Amino acid sequence: MAEEEGPTVELRQRKKLKSSENKESVKEEKISDTPIPERAPKHVLFQRFAKIFIGCLAAVTSGMMYALYLSAYHERKFWFSNRQELEREITFQGDSAIYYSFYKDMLKAPSFERGVYELTHNNKTVSLKTINAVQQMSLYPELIASVLYQATGSNEIIEPVYFYIGIVFGLQGIYVTALFVTSWLMSGTWLAGMLTVAWFIINRVDTTRIEYSIPLRENWALPYFACQIAALTGYLKSNLNTYGERFCYLLMSASTYTFMMMWEYSHYLLFLQAISLFLLDSFSLEQSDKVHEVYKIYIFSLFLGYLLQFENSALLVSPLLSLVVALILAKCLQLNVKKGTCIAKIMKVINFYLVCTLTVTLNIIMKMFVPHKENGHMLKFLEVKFGLNMTKNFTMNWLLCQESLQAPSQDFFLRLTQSSLLPFYILVLIICFLSMMQVIFRRIKGKSLKETITLEDGRIGGRPEIIYHVIHTILLGSLAMVIEGLKYLWTPYVCMLAAFGVCSPELWVTLFKWLRLRTVHPVLLALILSMAVPTIIGLSLWKEFFPRLMTELMELQEFYDPDTVELMTWIKRQAPVAAVFAGSPQLMGVIKLCTGWMVTSLPLYNDDDLLKRNENIYQIYSKRSAEDIYKILTSYKANYLIVEDAICNEVGTMRGCRVKDLLDIANGHVVCEEGDKLTYSKYGRFCHEVKINYSPYVNYFTRVYWNRSYFVYKINTVISFQS
Repeated sequence: MAEEEGPTVELRQRKKLKSSENKESVKEEKISDTPIPERAPKHVLFQRFAKIFIGCLAAVTSGMMYALYLSAYHERKFWFSNRQELEREITFQGDSAIYYSFYKDMLKAPSFERGVYELTHNNKTVSLKTINAVQQMSLYPELIASVLYQATGSNEIIEPVYFYIGIVFGLQGIYVTALFVTSWLMSGTWLAGMLTVAWFIINRVDTTRIEYSIPLRENWALPYFACQIAALTGYLKSNLNTYGERFCYLLMSASTYTFMMMWEYSHYLLFLQAISLFLLDSFSLEQSDKVHEVYKIYIFSLFLGYLLQFENSALLVSPLLSLVVALILAKCLQLNVKKGTCIAKIMKVINFYLVCTLTVTLNIIMKMFVPHKENGHMLKFLEVKFGLNMTKNFTMNWLLCQESLQAPSQDFFLRLTQSSLLPFYILVLIICFLSMMQVIFRRIKGKSLKETITLEDGRIGGRPEIIYHVIHTILLGSLAMVIEGLKYLWTPYVCMLAAFGVCSPELWVTLFKWLRLRTVHPVLLALILSMAVPTIIGLSLWKEFFPRLMTELMELQEFYDPDTVELMTWIKRQAPVAAVFAGSPQLMGVIKLCTGWMVTSLPLYNDDDLLKRNENIYQIYSKRSAEDIYKILTSYKANYLIVEDAICNEVGTMRGCRVKDLLDIANGHVVCEEGDKLTYSKYGRFCHEVKINYSPYVNYFTRVYWNRSYFVYKINTVISFQS
């Protein structure tokens, strides 16, 4: 009996094993079915190595040459090495002056810890206000630069200003290298990277603001974002090996977190990227696991950034966190349904609706329970920008008048067309988009598609990294069409996508498959065009634009502003150390940098209190009484007032956008509905009247210095009224 029972028990155990290991057996069958690739011959391996080596060398060389070009151009533009320290510092204008001034403060601090403490508890910059400058102004680049400057012993070799701008120029070189690599990964040829760099430099007026303002946060942050996109492009590729995936994942994690630390608006840009990945996940089923790994990177970076940015609540209430949490929750609730069935299509629609609803709901809940400073002025600006609201508020109208916040001009599109960038970008985008839609509709209909896409297939829209880039560039382009300042986020990727397309044989094959060419083999013609077209473009760009670049480097320009130099010199020599200066925010930034004196306002637009201060100080150019201006200035403990002739006598190119016009509208001195008709005001414009030196102006203000551009008045503490 015992012998008979043995086999039955063994059979039951086998049945259990079969049911529990069903998934593993399927995987084993797939692995056994896939053919094991044969080892490539030595000459093929050598060709691959040579191709990679030359491409890497070209990428690094392009980045280094661009950094050297920026350095040489900056030297020629400002004649930097032949100027004194004060004249060099004046070249930093507006908010750039504020960032560099804190870098100087860190170098002057007795220790790094003491310097950080003084910045996080700063009460020596803005009067009657203690600010955490590191958190409010994202000063992590300045902290890192000051540490590197002192730790490397560079203080004995190079001046602080050269070290600072050298780091920024070096990051721009990394930026260009990352764009090179991204285009190379997408097209398979480093020729696309060379064309990307050429277009980027030729169109640098529209690709970067490094020439106008070196310390801008975007100049520190966008190179890391470009590295993140390069790593993400490699990570999404279907034919990447395990080691390549790990490297791309680690690089993507590090660059995402660094990007988030460098720029306060970085999470909005990552939000657009997350939307692109969500749509990619909806359209492409193969890379779902990889996309969700990227979501984990977002969450890790957000919470680590929240902790290291002094519990920055803006990251907790950001739409990025709400979207990623919604996507992960939707993934957990998603049912395993057979692909291609009607139920699977319905589940896709339900999942899409669920993600959108959860995102909005979570964001509302987070804002209800997490204390945060809402950027109310940004929301109001968008309402007025899109015509949803009307306002006479000075700050809102001033922002609307800024060129960077208006729609792109025709000159922008004309410049991109003259360099042949825009026509090729539109061509590449149309082909990739139509191919992507073709693949999506085939999947919706349930048609089976090959997992590995070959060149002969002519299906470039089926590659996950291409789908992601098409969606991402459309989102960025849509924003750039509304606000010109966002073109600096979009145009670099226009260069990259256009260069990838013209150098990709797969794109040309896709086009020829649609045209149904029969006279010439599509693959052969595509290979020829993918080499010939970029070569012709490169030669034409070299002939037309290279002489211009060389001319720019040969011309010795000069930044000449003697009036500002004289003003700063007078302040350092004559004004008391404890003095507080009032004036336009842009000038106050320069005063803080060049003299270190306390000011009443700063050229920063992310703080409601500072925005209100700016509006109140700007009243010196309005039609208000001397007593009103005196009360405003003394409420901020100001000792000196600086009136700028350029603002007082401004002749703006746009009607109604001069500072004094905006102030008149805000104060009710102009009736907008009746054109430029002035309402009754018994006071003249303050900046004009105070120069005449008559009562009651001389009772409140005493002129102590003036030149062609600036008039400095001491605010009297004891008021004596003259008859």
